[in-house]
Amino acid sequence: VQLQASGGGLVQAGVSLRLSCAASGSTFSRYHVGWFRQAPGKEREFVAAIGWSGGPTNYLDSVKGRFTISRDNAKNTAYLQMNSVKPEDTAVYYCAAASGGIVLSSPYSYEYWGQGTQVTVSS
Repeated sequence: VQLQASGGGLVQAGVSLRLSCAASGSTFSRYHVGWFRQAPGKEREFVAAIGWSGGPTNYLDSVKGRFTISRDNAKNTAYLQMNSVKPEDTAVYYCAAASGGIVLSSPYSYEYWGQGTQVTVSS
């Protein structure tokens, strides 16, 4: 499956942003989807994940209550709704797909990765 992340940009703190992850090339509904982010000089960090059928979901503690992961299998697209963004959310955001795996917070569970979309939050 090929993944393409989009929706990033330069925004001010406190606003909302929605990232999209468009999939092609395989049956999207067979895959769990995760969002990860990587800030300059830091390791790639788990942000959120969603199961192939739309659940369960899990989140990085620091984004709980602000970010929501969702998917529309009919559109082969997953989303990351980011509300009340903070400067510390600044990073390149990647979506990824996993055909199996239990630990969806681990990047090693994912076989396919999108190219990343930059999110920059100014204070």
